[in-house]
Amino acid sequence: MKTLEDVRALDAADPLRSFRDRFDLPDGVIYLDGNSLGARPKTAAARMADVVEREWGQDLIRSWNTNHWMDMPRRLGGKLAPLIGAKPEEVVVADSTSINIFKALSACIQLQPERSVILSETGNFPTNVYMMQGLAAASGGRVEHRLVATEDLVDALDETVAALLITQAHYKTGYLHDMQAITRAAQDKGVLVIWDLCHSAGALPIDLNGCNADFAVGCGYKYLNGGPGAPAFIFVAERHQDRVMPVLSGWLGHARPFDFNDIYEPAAGIDRFRCSSPSILAMASLECGLDIFADTQMTHIRTKSVALCDLFIEQIEARLAGHGFTLASPRDASIRGSQVSFTHEHGYPIVQALIDRGVIGDYRDPGIMRFGFTPLYVSYEDVWQAVEILQDIMATQAWDKPHFHARAAVT
Repeated sequence: MKTLEDVRALDAADPLRSFRDRFDLPDGVIYLDGNSLGARPKTAAARMADVVEREWGQDLIRSWNTNHWMDMPRRLGGKLAPLIGAKPEEVVVADSTSINIFKALSACIQLQPERSVILSETGNFPTNVYMMQGLAAASGGRVEHRLVATEDLVDALDETVAALLITQAHYKTGYLHDMQAITRAAQDKGVLVIWDLCHSAGALPIDLNGCNADFAVGCGYKYLNGGPGAPAFIFVAERHQDRVMPVLSGWLGHARPFDFNDIYEPAAGIDRFRCSSPSILAMASLECGLDIFADTQMTHIRTKSVALCDLFIEQIEARLAGHGFTLASPRDASIRGSQVSFTHEHGYPIVQALIDRGVIGDYRDPGIMRFGFTPLYVSYEDVWQAVEILQDIMATQAWDKPHFHARAAVT
C-alpha cells in the first residue's frame, strides 16, 4: 500500500500538476465530484464579467456580429471535436443533453422508417429513458421504447430496432462500454447508435469517427468544466446530417434565419441540429473549460485518471477493511471511467459526513457512494487524505448523527 511519501512523489512527477493552478479550488476542500459538476476555471469569472460588462453592457445587440455570439455554437463545437474524435463540422454546442437526445432519437427514427423500436439498457440515466418514453408517447404508436439488461443488449439488436441509445460510462458505477465493439455489433444489424458521453467526455480518449459512430450527445458541466447548466453538445456523423429533417426545427437551424420565411428550410450540415438561441453567458464559461484541454492530451489525462482511481480503491480496501465498503465499480480500469463507486448500507450519511469534513463526493440510491476523479485538478495526495478522513469518520462513527441522515433535495 502506498504511503503519504509515495503519493507526494507521484504528485512531484505528475506531468499534469500545473493544471491544478488553472482552477479555483476552495482551501480545505478535496473535490471528488467533478463527474457531477466540474470545478471553475480561473479564467471563467473574468470572461463572464467581460461578456456582461462590455459585450452585453456596451456593445449590446451588436455583439451578435462584433463579438461573434452567433458563431459560438460552432466555434465551441470545433474546440470540443478533438476531445471526442470528431471533425469540427460534426459537432455543435447547443441546448441541453435531454433536448439533444430527443433530436438524435427522432433523427434515427426518420433515417430508419421501416423500424420502430428504440432500445436502451435498464438503469440508464433517467433523462435518456424518459426522452425515449416521451418520443414513443408522442408517436401515436409508431415508436416503441424497449429496455433490456446490459448483458442482453447485443442479443436484443434485431431488424425492428432503429436506434440504440447507450451511455459510454455508467453514471452510478463508471462501467465503461466498449464503444467500438457495440457500435459494430449494432451496425451489423442495421441499427444506428447514439452514444451518451456525459460521463466520459473530457475524462478519457474517445474516437467517434474511429468507431464509425452515428450520433453522440453530452453535457458541458462535468469533466469539461463549463459551469452549472452549461450547454450540451451533439455529434452527428457527416454521412447522416443532410438526410435528416429536424423534428425540433428551431429558427436557428434554418438555412437563412434572417430571411424570416414562413417555411422551414434546414441549414446544411450540423447547423440544422441547432434549435434555440445560444446562451451566451453559459457558452462563454464553457469555452474557458474547453480552452484548457488545448494544452494537454487526453492520453495523459486517462493515464492519471486510471492511477488516481486505482490508488483510491487500494487505499479504501487496505485501510477500511471490515467497515462494510464494497466496490461497485469495475476493478479493471479498461472497463471503468474516471470514477469509483463503493456501496455501504449507510452510504448517504457517510457521504454527508465526508462533505462536512471537506471531502466532496455524492450519493446515489441504492447505497452508492460516488467519487469522481478529474485529473486536471485532483492530486494523488488528495486521494490519500480523503481516505484518511474517511478512516477517521468510520472509526469514530462521526457519520451517525441525525443531521447527516436527513435527506437533502440533491444527493
